[in-house]
Amino acid sequence: MATPIGNLRDITLRAIDILSAADLIICEDTRVTRKLLTRYGIATRSISYNDHNAPKVLPGLMERLNHGESLALVSDAGTPLISDPGFKLVEAATGQGIPVFPVPGANAALAGLVASGLPTDSFFFAGFLPPKQGARRARLTELAEIPGSLVFYESANRLAASLDDMQTVLGDRPASVAREITKLHEEVIRGSLVYLAENYARQGAPRGEIVIVVGPPLQRDASDEDVHAALLEALQTMSVRDAAASISRDFGRARRDVYAIAIGLSRKDASA
Repeated sequence: MATPIGNLRDITLRAIDILSAADLIICEDTRVTRKLLTRYGIATRSISYNDHNAPKVLPGLMERLNHGESLALVSDAGTPLISDPGFKLVEAATGQGIPVFPVPGANAALAGLVASGLPTDSFFFAGFLPPKQGARRARLTELAEIPGSLVFYESANRLAASLDDMQTVLGDRPASVAREITKLHEEVIRGSLVYLAENYARQGAPRGEIVIVVGPPLQRDASDEDVHAALLEALQTMSVRDAAASISRDFGRARRDVYAIAIGLSRKDASA
């Protein structure tokens, strides 16, 4: 039996019973988990299982499961299997008909979505975006028309760049950035993507784990003709870049699309 258990900081009585009865506890970092197990008087032996040692450790874990042992999988923070190697263990176990019983705990993606104040009736969890800008923008383009809130994990040092790409590709949608969600120094900042991108570009990378939530596509009641007309007026007093930023924000259009239109209009005007 393999049992994924959520964040031990939000441990339940059921989780305590399972951890106490398990033959082995599998965790990201035994030092982190041991402190919490000690707090609840759980003496079960634990081993480390993470991105670095998963290929080496997984065969031994499967051998234990096939011999009838009961293993409990925990994570340092948040429900296991969400963007971590626990998925591979569960995939292997279910593939061999070994029962898996989830014991849910705190989950940063769902907690961040709830705290965002953005629509929760339909959402898409996109995990981590690619680290390089070209691939990141390509992925955002794929997600742009999903009719629901978008939920991302992101590293602190890429936060400002990702927010900037989001407002460029998705338009100036309402969004939120949750930091250290469900933890002691939890913080949620809400605002438009333009505001958030400028805010974190100015203040630098924050500390902690990050959840970004972006609202659904904005209503696009305005026609392309309306956008063209607004751009022509804006280009009378603004640069192409500033006009595109302003109109994309006003009409809820992706800034790069509006920028392409503005470039075309400015060239026509120059050749007239």
